[in-house]
Amino acid sequence: MEKVLSAEEVAVKFNNYREIVAGFADLLSVENQALRDYDVEKVGQLHEQKVKIVSAYRSIVGFFIKNQNLLQEVSDEERLQLKELSQKLDDLMKENETLLKTKMQTSQAVMDSFVKIARVSTAASSTSYSAGGKYSPVDSTQSALTVNRTL
Repeated sequence: MEKVLSAEEVAVKFNNYREIVAGFADLLSVENQALRDYDVEKVGQLHEQKVKIVSAYRSIVGFFIKNQNLLQEVSDEERLQLKELSQKLDDLMKENETLLKTKMQTSQAVMDSFVKIARVSTAASSTSYSAGGKYSPVDSTQSALTVNRTL
């Protein structure tokens, strides 16, 4: 049997929810700005904090999904505040997703360009000895290129 929460415990849960959502929104605002500014170092520094806050967010949202009846105990004003906070967070998460996808696609396009340039350069300047002892062009379409990528 589930434990029944007191009014004070419910109030604490809602305050925790507000704090977590507000903190997550603040973090996403900073990360989104860092992504717009191409500040990869700042994005990397936020990663650990983002992992922790996402975990807390999932936990508190899971609690309220399981205990939807607790929403009845919240005033209309508080419910409106929660809705506005949640909408702000949702908008920031969508922007974050778009910025991250754009950065990844841009990085992929740049890497593809480097690979093509390396292949053309290698093909144009590579030679080897043929079986007859003469120079012949090398088939560099099978050459490997490795890249150390972060983010």
